[in-house]
Amino acid sequence: MFSRVTSAHVSGIDATEVQVEADINLVGMPFFTIVGLAEGAVKESKERVRSALRNIDYDIFAAQITLNLAPADLKKDGGHYDLPIAIGLLAAMNPKSYNLDSTLLLGELSLDGALRGVSGVLCMCAWAKNMGIKRVVLPYDNADEAALVQGIDIYPFHHLSEAIDFLRGEKEYPPYRSESVNFNTNIYEQDFSDIKGQFAARRAAEIAAAGMHNIIMVGSPGSGKTMIARRIPSILPPMSMDEALLTTKVHSVAGLLRDKGALVIKRPFIAPHHTASNVAIIGGGSKAMPGHVSIATHGVLFMDEMLEFNRSVLEVLRQPLEDNAVTIARAGRTVTYPANFMLVAACNPCPCGYHGDARKPCSCTPQSVTKYQARLSGPLLDRIDLHIHLIGVEFKDLESAKAGESSEQIRERVAKAHEIQKNRFKDESGVYFNAQMSEKLLQRYAPLDSACKKLMGLAMDKYTLSARAYGKIIKTARTIADLAGSTEIASEHVAEALQYRILDK
Repeated sequence: MFSRVTSAHVSGIDATEVQVEADINLVGMPFFTIVGLAEGAVKESKERVRSALRNIDYDIFAAQITLNLAPADLKKDGGHYDLPIAIGLLAAMNPKSYNLDSTLLLGELSLDGALRGVSGVLCMCAWAKNMGIKRVVLPYDNADEAALVQGIDIYPFHHLSEAIDFLRGEKEYPPYRSESVNFNTNIYEQDFSDIKGQFAARRAAEIAAAGMHNIIMVGSPGSGKTMIARRIPSILPPMSMDEALLTTKVHSVAGLLRDKGALVIKRPFIAPHHTASNVAIIGGGSKAMPGHVSIATHGVLFMDEMLEFNRSVLEVLRQPLEDNAVTIARAGRTVTYPANFMLVAACNPCPCGYHGDARKPCSCTPQSVTKYQARLSGPLLDRIDLHIHLIGVEFKDLESAKAGESSEQIRERVAKAHEIQKNRFKDESGVYFNAQMSEKLLQRYAPLDSACKKLMGLAMDKYTLSARAYGKIIKTARTIADLAGSTEIASEHVAEALQYRILDK
């Protein structure tokens, strides 16, 4: 007796088809084997399935059972094969009783038959829709996540027995419908109006947000670097549905949506500790899971005390900062994750933190200052668009300074700049913001007049800027012009952009 059930496998944020084939022979000594390159969690599924079926009075294991996960050359892992295996076994015993046509099955089983949420559901449901599959049966914990995919019926269940009744046609259930999502809800508690002083840093943060530029803030302890960084998401416009779906896919694969299942509408703000490893930042491990650079997609990756990170950790950022994606190669698999994030970094200027601070003398030697600052390599620094120096605010200024603009006011200007860029790059595949422009696009959308070229030439000669730094300055100037509502880049836009390259000087 034979049955075939459709499931799926996730690689990166894409899914592929896996057919769970069950063959049962009632003659001979009983055994239960799984073939088809099953990894540890899948091999263990036969024990979970055996207990779950026995606990709902299905004892079918006094037979020769062979399960094949096709294609045989694809490694399978994860607990989401439990439900298709259980249903496949029951369907093999009585094929005519189960309606499995155009149905995708996903879900992990507990020993008593309860269904548990799994990772990667959004990716698998999106694949199912593209393949023309009509319905998905899965755990209730993943219902909201799966319902994000329009045009496919979602049937979530709490228990295996409910799924069996539905697939046998013994009980009808309506497709699951989730509530609509309001992307314009103000979901940020921290606001730029909390910041007093630091007007230059606030301006730099606005420019960075407007063009999705990377930014580094250098200053003494308590100067407001972290305070500003944590408020940058509040001035970014709400995510579009496409941005939200891509970010949600990454979070789903990373297992961050399990038991939540909601669409990610809040731009991620990821702040790893400076002891984080290369794998934690870039992704990897035995399962090639996404790292912080991918989880921060369409949001902010904040590296506080950047110079305290291991040098190798900083250097692995170079490729995703350039390509907006990261490819992880492991034995038997290669996956690519998006890494389209905005890097916001903060660091002290020296080990004691007070180099160049007029309020408190620096206790470091010139050699130690040079050695400390050298932890940030030239190639990595070249990939950071804006450099800003913060000076601590005096007590009298804290008391007298008025509250600055709110995040909502700044966000309106940033949103207008984003809309300008959206229209500008509407015909350019994969380019949405000024920070993503290639050299070819720079020539097309950010040409310089003679005055700007002369100013850039003087800066290049004086500060020995690299070609990449030159491009970064032009991209920043283009964003400054967008904020000013100017179609052309003027010399004052270039001059302001040059001010945000202090570490090149």
